[in-house]
Amino acid sequence: MNSENLHALPKKIMIIAGEASGDLHGARLVQAMREQEPGLVFCGMGSREMVAAGVEILFDAGKIAVVGLLEVLTHFPDIFSAMKILKRRMREDRPDLLILIDFPDFNLMLAKKAKKLGIPVFYYISPQVWAWRTGRVKTIGQLIDTMGVILPFEESFYSSRGVTAHYVGHPLLDSVKVTTNRETFCRTHAIDPEHKLVGLLPGSRRKEISALLPDLLASAKRLVGKYEHEFVFLLPVASTITEEELWNNGLGDYSELINIKLIREDRYDMMAACDAVVAASGTVTLELAILGVPMVVVYRLSPQTYLLGRLLAKHMQFFSLVNLIAERSIVTELLQEEVNPGKIEAELARLLFDDNSRNEMQMGLDEVLSKLGQPGASHQAAELALKLLDRKKECLVKNR
Repeated sequence: MNSENLHALPKKIMIIAGEASGDLHGARLVQAMREQEPGLVFCGMGSREMVAAGVEILFDAGKIAVVGLLEVLTHFPDIFSAMKILKRRMREDRPDLLILIDFPDFNLMLAKKAKKLGIPVFYYISPQVWAWRTGRVKTIGQLIDTMGVILPFEESFYSSRGVTAHYVGHPLLDSVKVTTNRETFCRTHAIDPEHKLVGLLPGSRRKEISALLPDLLASAKRLVGKYEHEFVFLLPVASTITEEELWNNGLGDYSELINIKLIREDRYDMMAACDAVVAASGTVTLELAILGVPMVVVYRLSPQTYLLGRLLAKHMQFFSLVNLIAERSIVTELLQEEVNPGKIEAELARLLFDDNSRNEMQMGLDEVLSKLGQPGASHQAAELALKLLDRKKECLVKNR
């Protein structure tokens, strides 16, 4: 085959996402790559978002998107089947590029196969090896050609360890959008805008709800009893949680003691309308930072998991993404036994009624937003992936 025919062949890309967020980021990456190079052909593992983006799905990621040792063991046949199908396609119809999105345990095994077949590998959205299992960095460096990372400090973390990594920006900068102002939000939900609005965000998993919601509600009750202000507490209902689960984890006990509203839509509008928020540690803290909303971050694990985490992440000074990005303490972090109604109430009161504390935190959140850079993570990642494709094409032309 001459170089002219080689250029005419469509470039084939295998893309792997194992969770809902990865499916969404993968779909956006596919769209961004096709905008720059329309003839690309994609196959791989994902779910609804990647199907909508035109990816040939070889295995439904929903079958193996599990957490916890027991769940992994019970889903092992599906995991084994997915790996077998993807490796077979890799051998029989070799892609020009493999794109991996987070999901490290599965993806690094697939990267090993790609390496043996001479397929370049682009890793988009790093596994959090800087927090857990830092020994994996060596493996990543051996198997991955380029990484597109979404937290500012990850670029230097990997680069200092010999891994080619580029900060592409955070995808949340493209998706966190407010559609209305506080007054309109309040009017829509029959709330007096003169009241203090406090967000209670206990997370989207059942274990988080049971571990955190009762204390969040008790802290709300303390605020109502201690301060001569009118409060409205806003509790979002995540798609992964039923209203019944909220009622069974404290809402039924407090629904008549505090003015609380369940919010099923307009999530970012709700967050932006809040005067302060108490939130479970996770991506939501970065969403709040982008919106400039003062927050208290809470995190509680089982005693066994906490002790193990302390051993594996003893080098970590902070656990919230906001403080990790800032590399200093901007938001208050309450961990384990510190997650109690008294401490939560005191920290919320400081943000609600102490202008100096509130202004200082908001300036810190502006600093974090500045560090995140500009929107366009998918397009930046697409450019990195396409460079790898071009490099592969140049090598093939030289060798023919």
